[in-house]
Amino acid sequence: MSSPAPSVPDNDGGPDNHGSSENRGGRQLFARVATEVLAPWVWALGLPLVVAWQVTGHRAGAALLWGLVVGVTGSLIPMAVIVRGARRGKWDGHHVANRAGRLVPLAFCFASLAAGFVILIAGGAPHEMVALTAAELACLVVALAITSALKFKISIHAVVAAGATVMLVWVCGPWLLLLVPFLAWVCWSRVELAAHTAAQVVSGALLGAVVGGAVYFGLLAAIS
Repeated sequence: MSSPAPSVPDNDGGPDNHGSSENRGGRQLFARVATEVLAPWVWALGLPLVVAWQVTGHRAGAALLWGLVVGVTGSLIPMAVIVRGARRGKWDGHHVANRAGRLVPLAFCFASLAAGFVILIAGGAPHEMVALTAAELACLVVALAITSALKFKISIHAVVAAGATVMLVWVCGPWLLLLVPFLAWVCWSRVELAAHTAAQVVSGALLGAVVGGAVYFGLLAAIS
């Protein structure tokens, strides 16, 4: 009797589960990098500093003063409160993954930035800084209304990134259209990480670009 033929691994071109897992892991890592590096607080801190540098004629002292007024009240203080609340279990993580948990952070961010807005007015800040802060406040109001009234978890990552991109292109020139791929990256990351649906991300980007842009340009035209 002949010995049985040795078994041959089945290689019919089907999916490689190990390879798929590696690819999925790589995509997730790439998405997490975008979510953290291009987080709202990063844009909200960098944007006013860049705008202030441009509108003050590259005077470091004035740029730091007005840029930090907006950056601290609109980014650092709210982020500190959000991180602290997340550690205490008041909401889900420092990106506030649960929609219901977003109401308090958004309201606090508005109150903090509103204080910065008052400082700008009282201190005679450049009109562009006033308009920028008003645009951020308007986006926060609309995002808060959508989140609470419509119970729709609009992407704040997309809101801030899109609004910042529009304003930076206007203030610094068309070469900053180079930011558009980064905007797309962070928007994709939120969907890839299942933090948002595509509709929530697209809605956020439209809110940031349209509402933020309209308030910025409209107010700037009115007060200049």
